[in-house]
Amino acid sequence: MLLSERQVIFLKRLFNALIPALMIAFLAAVIPFVNSCKELSEDVMRVHILANSDSAADQSLKLAVRDAVLAHCSAYFDDCEDKNEAMAVTETHLHEIEQVAEREIRDHGLAYSVKAEVGQAYFNTRYYDEFTMPAGWYDSLRLTIGDGGGQNWWCVMYPALCVGAATEDKMKEDLDEGEYRVVTSDQIDFRFKLVEYWNDFCNLFR
Repeated sequence: MLLSERQVIFLKRLFNALIPALMIAFLAAVIPFVNSCKELSEDVMRVHILANSDSAADQSLKLAVRDAVLAHCSAYFDDCEDKNEAMAVTETHLHEIEQVAEREIRDHGLAYSVKAEVGQAYFNTRYYDEFTMPAGWYDSLRLTIGDGGGQNWWCVMYPALCVGAATEDKMKEDLDEGEYRVVTSDQIDFRFKLVEYWNDFCNLFR
């Protein structure tokens, strides 16, 4: 059945009225989430470990180094009030962290060198069993084992949310309400992809 001219005009007006309303509703849902993701990236310190290669032995060694370094560094942050203090403390212990990692490597019968450094790095959205970290620029400790040519591993070093430490109570204690909602969001939440798109756009101007 063909629509009358009056009906067509009415539908066009309805459509034109709905689009702004839908856009406002969409932005109202997304903008707070994006802002919480940005706050999260400013409040946490990541750790990024690059394996020497993708061989099974080097990948296993990467995880052993991870465990040794995280266990050693946990005491550094006992008196830290925020991420900036954690970064400063970490930077003063880079040589010690390298020694811890190299000792673990020697215990595995290898002699790779380790380079430890702090700085900013871009991380894609990362899904863990207990939580999700959105994409963004994060301050981080970066450990390069040997040639650093293998698959890498990353997580949250401060506050300690890695390797079984990310209990619900722990996350509620260390993150504010908005940040907690972000990391515990459903992994299929479309807003994580929107955050990636937004970051990709912003990165064009960095």
